[in-house]
Amino acid sequence: MENSILDKSQYGRIHSFESFGTVDGPGIRFVIFMQGCSLKCKYCQNRDSWEIHAGNLYHVDEVVKKIDKYKNYILPSGGGVTVTGGEPLLQASFLITLFKKLKALNIPTAIDTSGMVAITNDMKELISLTDLFLLDIKHINDEKCKALVGFSNKLELEFAKYLSDNNKDIWIRQVIIPTITDDKYDLMQLKDFISSLKTVKNIELLKYHTLGKSKWEALNATYELDNVPPATDEDILKAKEILRYIDYV
Repeated sequence: MENSILDKSQYGRIHSFESFGTVDGPGIRFVIFMQGCSLKCKYCQNRDSWEIHAGNLYHVDEVVKKIDKYKNYILPSGGGVTVTGGEPLLQASFLITLFKKLKALNIPTAIDTSGMVAITNDMKELISLTDLFLLDIKHINDEKCKALVGFSNKLELEFAKYLSDNNKDIWIRQVIIPTITDDKYDLMQLKDFISSLKTVKNIELLKYHTLGKSKWEALNATYELDNVPPATDEDILKAKEILRYIDYV
């Protein structure tokens, strides 16, 4: 189907699905990996999800049908549906339609996002339909954020504040990358920012790893963090110590 006639409220470009996710929100999750991302995160483990026009087209009803097959074990676990990527917010119109249908089925919704988008009317509607946001803070230092992902962190911090002001539950995610996101003063700044938000329910410190490097190589793309070692348990413990007074770390 040509993009020029594609109804973006009914069709979404999807990279893949996971029917038994346990790390992208509470309970058992049906996880949808949307295709397309405008960021250039140097540590991205899903490098093959960047291209906006790749992936497979799915009608919203096809996706709901897939989800409905797993509802009987998702719901008793306290789980739901998590949409990740790529950057799912690039396909807001599709997600609005999808989430309205999931709400009708009483299936909880979550979005894993960088939050690096403008808060348009469509975005406000999508936010209102979403139960939980897994917000990936790329870097609390603006200049370091630009170097790491190619964009300022201004939009994502504004997004976080909007979620907090509108009583939307947030799980903050921070990838701990040795020598890049583990600086003591940066983590102290992150702590101050998180403490300014009213609706943060959890903080996840994720270990940087190189498992996605092969995807970069398959695309003949240069993996710029080749000399950065994976994060260790000790790296995570050091970061937690800095954030120690926040109960959910």
